[in-house]
Formats: sequence, structure tokens, C-alpha cells
Amino acid sequence: MGSTSAHKNEGLGRRDVIKRSAALGLISVPTMGFLSACASSDSSGDKKVEKGKATKANPLGVNETAPLEVVIFDGGFGQQYAIDAEKKYNAAFPKAPKVKHVATQKIQSQLQPRFNGGTPPDLIDNSGAEQMDMGVLVGKKQLLDLTPLMDAPSIDDPSKKVRDTLRPGVLEMGQFDGDPVWIMYYAYTVYGVWYSQTALEKLDAQYPETWDDMLALCAKAKKQGIAGWTYAGKYPYYLPFSLYPFIAKIGGREVLDKIDNLEPNAWKDPAVKAAFEAYYELYQKGYILKGTPGLTHIQSQTEWTKGKALFIPNGSWVENEAAPTTPKDFKMMVAPPSGLDSSDKLPFGTIWASGGEPFIVPANAKNPEGGMEQLRIMLSEESSKNFTKQVKSLSAFNGGTDGLTLSTAMQSGVDSLKKAGDNVVNPRMQDWYVKLQKEQIGVAGIGEMMAGRATPAEAIKKIQAFADAAAKDQSIKHYKHQ
Repeated sequence: MGSTSAHKNEGLGRRDVIKRSAALGLISVPTMGFLSACASSDSSGDKKVEKGKATKANPLGVNETAPLEVVIFDGGFGQQYAIDAEKKYNAAFPKAPKVKHVATQKIQSQLQPRFNGGTPPDLIDNSGAEQMDMGVLVGKKQLLDLTPLMDAPSIDDPSKKVRDTLRPGVLEMGQFDGDPVWIMYYAYTVYGVWYSQTALEKLDAQYPETWDDMLALCAKAKKQGIAGWTYAGKYPYYLPFSLYPFIAKIGGREVLDKIDNLEPNAWKDPAVKAAFEAYYELYQKGYILKGTPGLTHIQSQTEWTKGKALFIPNGSWVENEAAPTTPKDFKMMVAPPSGLDSSDKLPFGTIWASGGEPFIVPANAKNPEGGMEQLRIMLSEESSKNFTKQVKSLSAFNGGTDGLTLSTAMQSGVDSLKKAGDNVVNPRMQDWYVKLQKEQIGVAGIGEMMAGRATPAEAIKKIQAFADAAAKDQSIKHYKHQ
């Protein structure tokens, strides 16, 4: 993400005229108590299977008769893409039992006892609301280093290592300190402001590139009985999907680096204040869909696809997740955040895109080579195309779209990446400090502000206190941009 040097942001234009006032409240979310429980796990239980012989066809040395267990998060991407890849594993190792496939939305609840007992599955799609804190897992040495996978020959071209087939930034996302690769982010997610091109056309409007234009469009929509925005009110950590790149656009990517690094007063940067005040203005002017703070991600997406709101902050999994309620003529699109004013440090087009859907192989897995081999299969062109075709999302494999007809949503994501060029940001807060990002910054900070129960100044003060406490907490491992 670049330099972490401080940057002064003076003369922020229209942002200085916005004044705020409200009362403070609190929302709660499920505890992340599992994270500390991980620390106490041991290596008891069944032992690892004996490693097989490494060959050209089996470069990772998978035991050809050993069972393999895969746990998939059954969310926006479903599970069929994983089942299809598991069939290829079964074909490659016919002497092994059929892959044991488990799909769940309760990743933390179901896997906590198994991590504690030292008997985790061999491969886990660690995603969803009950995602395990990967910063803690790495810090407590609960994960296997995936470097052997990265250095293994790729399925499609043995002269290329797996690491050389990945999209830019994917491998680096799996690294926390130095060279080891702890996580394989399988999806390639474009985050931003999602909308229906059809809805904008009905308003004779285009996507607004400035905040003044955004407010004007929201006002126009309100007169037609349409809200400007909605969001996952019960999970307001979705808001940063557009808010974080908005902050970077205003003040430069170094502002996000300081936030990720837990630097003192990082949240007091003028760019953060300006972005919070702009978003708070959506609440003040009544441009947020009524009842939004009480909606889940699915409910807010459903209201959006029904045409009750123009915009929703989200990631590119939303196309597949919202498919059951999306009209055929919806023309789903994604765009980067609108700019604030002419003093912005980065151009319109600045967007957040990075690896998503994190896969991990536990350090205590019985068949870790099998877990890595399953990922190697998934990172083939055939499996990647199957994933893209099924779930309408790019994968970490750098390609896999040739010959495919892309939906408007996917095409807009590809176009957004092209427009952004080098102005792609990748905040690490959500994988370095999950509790801080979700419960504290998201729910207790930004969520309270957007519900009108805290002013921007109050939210910033509260979030800065959370960040300072995390920085001083010696029980968690701290990370910094290199």
C-alpha cells in the first residue's frame, strides 16, 4: 500500500462547513471469544498422515491413500465450485477416500473445539460473519506456511510456479511478517459502491464522480420516493468497503497505512474527518433507507435490488449472493467512491481491490499436503473459469475469463480495475485485526455514526481509543506495512 509517512491535508474545501450533533448508543455483535481459545490449542489428537513421495504428477508429496477434509463457508459464493474441484482431487488420488466436504456458515462455532483439541480439518474457507481472526491465528502459529504450494509447479504450466499465476497483490495479502505465506485468498474482490444502471437511467443520471453530485442525485431520488443509500446495518463493517478508498482518495494511501499500522492519532487525520462528515451527511439529509440500521446484509441487498435504494457499499460477491432477488434488467454495476473535492490527493477511479475468500491449512491438519494440493487444483485455469462462471467473481488466478461472457457487474469490475491503474488500495485492517475492524471500528464506531447515534467527532474519538488500546495490547501480534 505504499509509504506510511504522515501527510498534512489542509484546505479540504466544502467539508469544513458541515456541522453535526447526535446522541451516542451501542450495538453488539457475536463475540470473537474463539480467538483467545485458539491460543490454548495443543497438538494432541490424531497424528499427521505420513507424507507421500513427491513426483512430477504429485509435486507436494500427497499421501495417495490418506483422507482429506475440507470445510467451506456456505455464503455468497456457495459451495459447488469447491465440490467440483474436490472431484478433480478424487480423480487424481483414486486410492484415497472421497473428499469429506463440509459446508457451514458457523466457521468459528464449529471449528473452535477442533482447533482446541488439535484436530482441525485439512483445508478451511475462513470467511463470513464467524470468520476466525487470521492475525491471531498467524500470531499463535496455528497456520501452515503455504510457501511449498506457492513454489510448486502450476497445474496448467509446470514451468510456472503457482505464485507466478496469481493476480497482483494476492500473495502479499497472505504474508503478515516476512516471506511465509499463511493464507491463500481465492477470490479476487472488487469493493466499492454498487448500483443498478437501470435505476440511474430512470433518473436520467450517471454515476456521480464528486460528493456534491452524489448529494444532488440522492436528493433527486428522494423526490421519487427512492433512498440514496442502504447498507448492512447489523454488520456496518461493510461500510468501509467504500469508505476506506474514499479516505485514501481524499488524503492519500498513506492515511490508510497509518491506520493499519495503529499509529498514534491516525484516525484524527483530516481526511478521515472529511470522509466521516460526508457520509454522516447522508444520514442528516435523510438519504439513508429508513430502517437500514436494523437490516442484515441479505436484507439490505434485497431492498436495494427491489429498487428502494440507489447505492450500497459491498464486494463483488454481492452479484451471486443477491441473485435470487435481482431483476433481469437490473444491470448491476460497481464504481469507485465519488471524490470529495478538487483537493483530493488521488484521482477519481481510486478503488479497493484485493484477494478475498481466505483459505487456510491448519498447522495441526492431518493431511496438510492434501490441503495444499486441493488449493493447487483450484488455482488451475479450468477451476478458475468454473468459479467465475458459477459465482460471477474473478479468482486469484490471473486469467480464467477468456471465452466467458461477463455480466455487467463483472465487466464493470474489470473496467474499474483498468481505470484505477496503480490507484488500487488494499487496507489490511480486516485481516490483521478482525475484532478491531468488525466490532469496534465497524459496529461501535461507524455503525453508531451512520445510525445517527454519534457525531463524526464522537465516532473518531471512540475509534482512535479502540486503535490505541489494540496498539498497547501485548496479547495480540502487531503488523506493519513493510
